Amino acid sequence: MKHKDTEELKTNETETSEETAPALENAAQEPSVEELLAAKEKECRENWDRFLRERADLENYRKRVNKEKEELLNYGNKSLIEDILPVLDSLERALAHASEDGLGALVDGIRMTHGMLLASLKKYGVAPVESAGAAFDPAFHQAMAQVPTDEYPANTVVEEYQKGYLLKERLLRPAMVTVATAPK
Repeated sequence: MKHKDTEELKTNETETSEETAPALENAAQEPSVEELLAAKEKECRENWDRFLRERADLENYRKRVNKEKEELLNYGNKSLIEDILPVLDSLERALAHASEDGLGALVDGIRMTHGMLLASLKKYGVAPVESAGAAFDPAFHQAMAQVPTDEYPANTVVEEYQKGYLLKERLLRPAMVTVATAPK
């Protein structure tokens, strides 16, 4: 019986070694644990990099939206103010040409209306551009004419035809002016 057991044992050993041979070949073809770990670490780094980029994009988007919102709040009423400015110009012309010959109440009424309109515009950040006697600045003035004169230095605003206005430090409308030049 011993002999029979030994033969079975030998047979089992050969069968086992034949079965393990393909398993060893497959093990050689499959990536090792270190290779799998390195691949997963690389994937992790790529995902983290992608996450950081998306996070930065989101932060940039938030900043851009906040800036656009602020611009809209600050300058959203620009077209309304541009429509009101000609009314203010007409009031100023009426005041300049009004005489005090018995029309005092009318002139006072126009002055009060003019003052109220200026105060309302000031509340929204509208301020006039000071021009008369100032140095000509093409960023704030639009030259309508040049006058040779000795009274003023060259490139000085001599006369203002129409006031210019700023909306929160941004030019809303340039002032139309006459500029002094040196006499010939």
